[in-house]
Amino acid sequence: MAVFKGLDFFPINSKFAVEATFVRTENEKVFKMKTSTNRLPEYVKYGEFHFTIDNVDYKLNVYQNIDLTKKEGYEDYLFLPFSDLTCGKESYIGGRYIDIRIPKSETIIIDFNTAYNPYCAYNHKYSCPIVPLENDLNIEIRAGVKKFHD
Repeated sequence: MAVFKGLDFFPINSKFAVEATFVRTENEKVFKMKTSTNRLPEYVKYGEFHFTIDNVDYKLNVYQNIDLTKKEGYEDYLFLPFSDLTCGKESYIGGRYIDIRIPKSETIIIDFNTAYNPYCAYNHKYSCPIVPLENDLNIEIRAGVKKFHD
């Protein structure tokens, strides 16, 4: 019988709590995001986050789940999936997620220390959004939850 012993995290690193410039994208079309199953939830690209780590500029697209916006308390919820050079080694091969609320200004703190694994990292029966290719970062984000080992 398997016994859950907890999750393993990278050490908290303030370098990975970055100030990002938020750019709202207009007139984006709703699309069906691929998942680890045949489920195709509807999302829209809500905007872009532009930030710098170690003097290198990066961009991540942030998305809004159409169904979730209809649920009370989630109207301002945004989904930030990403993958990086730790994926498949120290972190989950399929990437990680960060939950963010719609920014109230043009800047926001993205705290990669809060990055978590999708449910399908723990059980293949879950249907998890696949990180879009444009959100693959060419850097090791050594923050947040590590790969799950059972």
